[in-house]
This record gives sequence, C-alpha cells and structure tokens, in this order.
Amino acid sequence: MHVLLIEDDDRVAEPLAEGLHRFGFTVEHARTGAEGLAAAEPAMVLLDLGLPDMDGIDVCRALRARSSVPIIMITARDSEVDRVLGLELGADDYVSKPFGVRELVARIRAVTRRARTSPFDGVPAAVSGGWESTGTCDNAQWIGPLSIDRRTRQVCLQAVPIALAPKEFDLLVCLAEDPGAVCSRQQILDTVWEPDYFGPTKTLDVHIAALRRKLGDPSWIENIRGIGFRLVPPADHLVSAPVRPELRRGRR
Repeated sequence: MHVLLIEDDDRVAEPLAEGLHRFGFTVEHARTGAEGLAAAEPAMVLLDLGLPDMDGIDVCRALRARSSVPIIMITARDSEVDRVLGLELGADDYVSKPFGVRELVARIRAVTRRARTSPFDGVPAAVSGGWESTGTCDNAQWIGPLSIDRRTRQVCLQAVPIALAPKEFDLLVCLAEDPGAVCSRQQILDTVWEPDYFGPTKTLDVHIAALRRKLGDPSWIENIRGIGFRLVPPADHLVSAPVRPELRRGRR
C-alpha cells in the first residue's frame, strides 16, 4: 500500500516511515501541506495537524473536497475540538502522539477495511410503520422522500442530491438499516467507526448534528435520551413525499 505521510518533523517521519516499511508499506514523505496536496493520490494519507505552512485541518478539508482517500490524522494537540473538527471534515481516524507503529498499522488496516467494504451492501431494507419501502429505482432505499443508494453512495431528498461526508453517509446508512428502530450509541460507534475505535464519543454527536443540518430538519433523527438515535421522517415530509420515479413509470 502506498502511504502519503504529511509530517514536517523528520524525527517523527523517518522512524515512522522505516517502521511502516517493515510492515510492507511504501511511504512518500511530504514536509508541508502544499507538498502533500501536490502529491499524486495515495491509498492512504497520514496527516500531521501541526504543519509549518498551513494548518493540517485545512489540508484535510482540501483533500476531502477532491477525493475520498482515507485520512488518518496524527496529532500532538490536546484539544478535543481539533480532533472532532478533523473528523467532521472527513478524516477517518486519528492517533495521538506519541504512538507505536503497531497501533498505527492496526488503525490503517481498520480504516482500509471500512473504505473497501460496507456491511449494508445488498441487505434488503425493512418496512417500518408503513412509511418506508425499498424501491427498484437506481437500487435506492426510500424512506419517505429520502432515497439512499448504497451502491453509488448517493443520497437525495425530494429528488435533490445531498452531499455527505463519508462518515455522514455511513451514519445515515446505519440508522436506515432499520428505520424507526433505536440504535444505541455503542451500536452506531461499533458499526460506523468499528469496535476498535477509541476516539472521542463526542464525534458521534458532531456527525449527528451535521447530518441533521443537511437533511434540513432536525426531527429526521430523534435523540432517545440515554439510549441512542433513530431515523424517522418528519410528519410533514410524509404528506409531501414525491411520487417515486418507478411508481411514475408504472402509472403510464
């Protein structure tokens, strides 16, 4: 696997690259954010947040705007806000300095598994409460006016595409596996971030808030206090839901 390491400190980068080489990784080293952004797209990005020319958060934002390449942040920052912001912008995981090479390799492998597979592909959606069904149009699952296509990772609301970050999409898919049912916080973390995720649990709340904003109505995702969350279309969306394309074809 070709890994791009964006790290300005050679005292960190050199032994890290050597350790990754021992595990079979090919490492390209960029010392600045600009060098990292100019590099050819790798299979994985290891991104230090403290860079000399620009903030690593800005590098993460720029990478995610043009690519879905997996990103693991490397940080010595103590602020939870920095870590949560990076995850919100599309980073897949983070490790705090100091860390061991074996831990980093385990995280690389976990993120790679998540990027290559989706536990929901090919799983038929459940029918719940009479407002959810799986249509055949573009292989999408329909929940009221919301359509989710797991194959293409496309989401539309009222036939209007919604741009979701990778984790936001995975979170929506998790909640949509059984619409109306409550998913516990731990179930969501285990599914979307995998059981070996040891980051701040606050990142789940950040992603829930972002997903609510993009759906345009916070009542899409109900907070069941002390338990978790569930996906339910707001009442007004049930009335105003558009006729799905495959149903229109059937009426001709």
